[in-house]
Formats: sequence, C-alpha cells, structure tokens
Amino acid sequence: MGFFRSTNRTGPYFEGWYFKHQNPQGQTLALILAFHIGKEGRRTASLQVISRDQAWWLEYPEAQLQVSRQPFQVQLGQSSFGRQGIDLHIQQDNLSLCGSLRYGPFTALRSDIMGPFRFFGGMQCAHGVISMGHSLNGTLELNGEFLNFSNGSGYIETDRGHSFPRKYLWTQCLWDGPKRGSLMLAIATIPLPVSGFTGCICSIFYGDREYRLATYRGVKIEAWSSSGAVIRQGKHRLEVELLNERRQPLRAPVEGRMERTIHESLCAEVCYRFWHGDHLLFQHTDSNASFEHSSAD
Repeated sequence: MGFFRSTNRTGPYFEGWYFKHQNPQGQTLALILAFHIGKEGRRTASLQVISRDQAWWLEYPEAQLQVSRQPFQVQLGQSSFGRQGIDLHIQQDNLSLCGSLRYGPFTALRSDIMGPFRFFGGMQCAHGVISMGHSLNGTLELNGEFLNFSNGSGYIETDRGHSFPRKYLWTQCLWDGPKRGSLMLAIATIPLPVSGFTGCICSIFYGDREYRLATYRGVKIEAWSSSGAVIRQGKHRLEVELLNERRQPLRAPVEGRMERTIHESLCAEVCYRFWHGDHLLFQHTDSNASFEHSSAD
C-alpha cells in the first residue's frame, strides 16, 4: 500500500486529517488524526474525538501510525481511516469508541484549494480538502451511546506544516435538500519574512457546480471576526453569521508540538448567504455547522 512513517521527516512538522460525520437526526462526530514532530525531535501521533458536548485527546507512539497517500489510508493503533470508511476500536481512559462506517464516493475539488500558494515553502500551514461531501452508512458506539450515521453525510480535510496561523477563522457545513450544498471557508493571517497578509480560501458546492473564492483569484475580505465574515469576489458575495455556538477545547500545533489550546464549535448554528449581484443564490442556516475562530495574542 506504500505506507510511510513520520520518521522520514524532520521537525518541526505536523500533519493532520479531519473527519466529520453527521446524520439527519442531528448527531455529529468529528475525528482528528495527526502526527507531530517537535523542534527537539520528539515524534508522536494523536487522535482527538469531538462530539456535540465533549472532546477527548489520545496520544499514541509514532510506531502505531501508518499513512498511505495512494490510496488514501491512515492506520492508528487498532483503528483505520480511509477512502472506503473507518473502523474504530478505541478503549482508552474514559473513552470507548467502536464500530464501522462505510463511505460513498468522495466529492473532490477540481484543483488544489491552495492554488499557487501550495508552492510557497515558507508558509506556516497548508490546507487541503479530501472530500467536500460523501454519504455514510453504519453505526458507532460512543461510551454506550449508539450513533446511527446511515443516510448521513461526511466531510474530510487535511492540514500540514509546523504551526496553525496566529489568527484565523474556519467554518464548514454540508446539507441535503432539493439542492445539496457543501461549504468550506478559511481566513488567516499569513506571516512572511518581510511583512505578511491576510489570506482566504473558500469552496462552495451548490447547484452541481463549484464556486471558488480565494486570495489568488482576487477575493476581497470585507469583514471577519469571532462572529463571522463577509467576502466578495467579482459579483459573488458570501456572508457568514454565527448565531450560536457550543465550543469544545482542542489542541493545535505550535512548532510541531500540540501545545496550543483552541476552541471549535462542532455544532454551531451559522447562517450562510451567497449572492451573485443582487440575486440571492441561497440562504442556509445550519445547526450542525463547524465554526472556529482563534487569535493567539
């Protein structure tokens, strides 16, 4: 399968994968797998499990992690995560998480979400989208509670680099209906050796097409804060308004080490409005949206 280990790299470095699962009944579960190498060379792997009301952190020896690019597959301990689905066998501390989910075909982006920025070697963090949406089938058991994700939807993204940006906003949601939709927006301060800038990447799947709004395509960031954002590119305008949030503490990388505490709302209530000129393409309010805003002072 072409597995590689993080021992092929030097620190500081991290690489992580974010798997989100939701069902029509409103149950939601996210899993964040990562490996990390600190400046001092310490190598570890981790799994973060996020439910609507709680989050767990598990650390693993690096030897228990294997990663394959083609086909996409991650093995961590006795659990596997990949293109076909996930198989979980986790019994640690106060967390019991077992079961299997099968994934339908991935909705992939037509091109790398980073655009030409993917060639910038000095960036703190590079973002990737593996699937903007796919169907789910199967059941998980989380500390005695059964989560039936059949007829549900999933989303997968990835990050790699050495640190999360000092200040950033990230939100994601996907929904069913007459016109299914999926949206991911990230805004972040990007430091450079001389100065820096605020960058934006955004992909919206709606009405059988992708809308790409990004700094490398001329997007203008009109506003962004802990309560939302407004971006404009040509005649397209996206408004994001945070209505309610349920934040959980998570760990994020600083120079390869998972030492920073951030807070993510896995099940925030967010209103998205997407315009083309004066025409409202859609307005969608989602109570299972992910939303995260952080500023490290």
